[in-house]
Amino acid sequence: MTSNRHNSPAARTADDAVLDAARDCVLAVGVRRTTLTDIARRAGVSRMTLYRRWPDVRTIVADLMTREWTGIGAALQPPDDGRPVRPRMVEGLVTGVRTFRDHPLLRKIVEVDPELLLPYLLDRCGASQRAFLGWFEEAIAAGQQDGTVRAGHPGRQARALLLVVQSFALSAPIMIEPADPELGADALDAELRHALESMLAP
Repeated sequence: MTSNRHNSPAARTADDAVLDAARDCVLAVGVRRTTLTDIARRAGVSRMTLYRRWPDVRTIVADLMTREWTGIGAALQPPDDGRPVRPRMVEGLVTGVRTFRDHPLLRKIVEVDPELLLPYLLDRCGASQRAFLGWFEEAIAAGQQDGTVRAGHPGRQARALLLVVQSFALSAPIMIEPADPELGADALDAELRHALESMLAP
């Protein structure tokens, strides 16, 4: 997932308008049926403005996914409220996975254009994944400092953690049985909480 070519506030505002328009288009018809013309019209800009920044719709959507996914992560960073790191981290991760799993953009992409996600699962680490790795590694190091996270290489532990939460976020819907409370979303989230506690506890 690409991003952050334009760092000034004005550029970010313009980019956000385009990404908002892209999100509306994708939610309405999916990525394959969205055109640069559609996005430009919704954003109130010319196609040439888009071409100067993004060569095609998929590049815009990659930036859109980066913004949306990292926005979830940033919003759910556990505040330093005096509690030990591990319980705050686990709570934030479980909430984040549920939020991500239910995100309308993710659900639309999985439903209509799932191939867009494959490169980030099989070929390369995207910008949002790198951001999450950074957050995880920082939290793990802090947890090791306060004794609530087991000793070990924070970078390696962060990668293992990302593999787990990514799986629960993307693949959980095929494992959830809404009619069975023992196999429903809440029950699966409880299993995720247990798995995270087991991974991180000293």
